[in-house]
Formats: sequence, structure tokens, C-alpha cells
Amino acid sequence: MRFEFVADKQVKVKTLLKSHDISKGLLAKIKFKGGNIWVNGVEQNAIYLLDIDDKVTIDIPDEKPHETLVPIAHKLNIISEDEHFLILDKPYGIASIPSKNHTNTIANFVKYYYQEKGYSNQQVHIVTRLDKDTSGLMLFAKHGYAHARLDKQLQAKAIEKRYYALVSGKGELSDCGEIIAPIARSQDSIITRCVHSSGKYAHTSYQVVERFGNVALVDVWLHTGRTHQIRVHFSHIGFPLLGDDMYGGRMDLGITRQALHCHSLKFIDPFTKKQRYQTIGLTDDFDSVIIKLKENR
Repeated sequence: MRFEFVADKQVKVKTLLKSHDISKGLLAKIKFKGGNIWVNGVEQNAIYLLDIDDKVTIDIPDEKPHETLVPIAHKLNIISEDEHFLILDKPYGIASIPSKNHTNTIANFVKYYYQEKGYSNQQVHIVTRLDKDTSGLMLFAKHGYAHARLDKQLQAKAIEKRYYALVSGKGELSDCGEIIAPIARSQDSIITRCVHSSGKYAHTSYQVVERFGNVALVDVWLHTGRTHQIRVHFSHIGFPLLGDDMYGGRMDLGITRQALHCHSLKFIDPFTKKQRYQTIGLTDDFDSVIIKLKENR
């Protein structure tokens, strides 16, 4: 892929490129794997000294697919796509990435889609992943440079994901709140997590959208990204997610997976500098539970 930059001060090429999130690794890839650097149309190297208003053009080599990731044909619900990013609606029940327990994953399906489309960059770059039984929006970068630029936003907590969750418990759930409690791995499991003083700092915010007796639909957003954070935090305050038997959620209301859905995604497109904001409606199993709850209240 080709990108162009204009120098606003006298610096070396590599310094200008670093300011645009071109890492040392990517610069080495450009140098040794078929890329190129031009300054005002003339081939130059990374230590060339630029003048103000010099135009730097780089060609980033195409990315070959990871051999260990098997392409699998599967219909994708594509919400948005351009040359840099892909946003999907992930169904629940499908893992994001392969593991010893999961082989038919979103990553496998995306690799097949890239191959079918004949894209020049074939590596699958997941920016925001979801647990297997969480539904909703997933963001992919379609090349390594786009991934690197969004990684900086992730590190700065500048990518906002919001979730809907159905929670139920005894007592009163405040209309809005902050859950700040450290999360650690459970002593007797490599999968489950718990609130414990030995854990890592974790911060969750929420707002109640609608109440159905002792069940509430809440809008949730994260300030940290701990494993199972939303599920653990709401269980900790006595309002576990419906369908989440791992953390004490009710299983009698018609939903058999954790009632968690990523409904919105917001980030700054690093190439256009404009805000990208994507939303999506609830899934059928969410809607069915809410309809029943409304009928019974």
C-alpha cells in the first residue's frame, strides 16, 4: 500500500515516519521485504534529511496470510468496510480467535473472506475482540499499519466500546454507577475471574436504560480491559448477567448465554482524522427476553 506525508520541519525521513506511527519493525519491512521510500519522487533511505514541504511517499509490502490460520467459508454480517478497516456484527456462540477448544472462529471466516476478495493484504488483524458468547461489533484492521495506528488509540483508551447487558439481582441497582474493583484469576480455575485485592485495577461504568422488576437493561462502558470484566463486576455487586451461569446469572428467563452485546463502537479514523461511530441493534434472543419481561411487569 502507498502512503504520502509532507514534512513540516527539517527532520530525517525515519523521524517523520515515526511521527505517523511507522514503527522500526515496519520500517525494516519496507527496507528488506520489497517496500520503498521516495522523497519528491526520488528514491531515498530512512536517514535522508528532509526540508520543509518535502513529500515522502512509502510503499508498504503486501502481507502474506498466517499459514496456521485455516480459512473457513462462513457468511459474515459486514456492517462497514473500507480499504483500512472492517467492522462486523459477531453472533454469539462463535469465538473470535482459534484455540485448542475452538477452530471455527471469526478469524477463520475473515481469512476466507479476504482470500475470496483477493485482497493484497491477507493477514487478519483483530483490533477489538469479543468473548465467544458475547455478540455485537468487532473491529478489524485490514493491514498492519492500520492496526499499529489503532493500537495507539487502544493504549490511550481512545476507542470506546459500549455494551448492553441484562442483569438481575436483589436490592436496588442505582440508575448509574461506577464499579471499581480489582480483578484476579480464580485460584481454582484458569478460566474464571474474581474480584480480589491481588488483582489488577478494573473500572466499569454503567447506566440503567430500562427496568423490568428486578431485571435491568444497562448500558455499560469500560475504562480498563480485564478478562470477563463486565461479568465479574456485575456479579460482584450482586447483579450478575442473565444467562451467565459461570458467575451466578439467572438461567430461567429464556437466554442461555451471557446477556452481553457490544452495541456501539467509536474511534478516530487515523487516515481521515474523522470520528467513526457505528451502532447496531440488539440480537433476537435479547429482544425475546425483553418482550417477555415487558409482558410480565
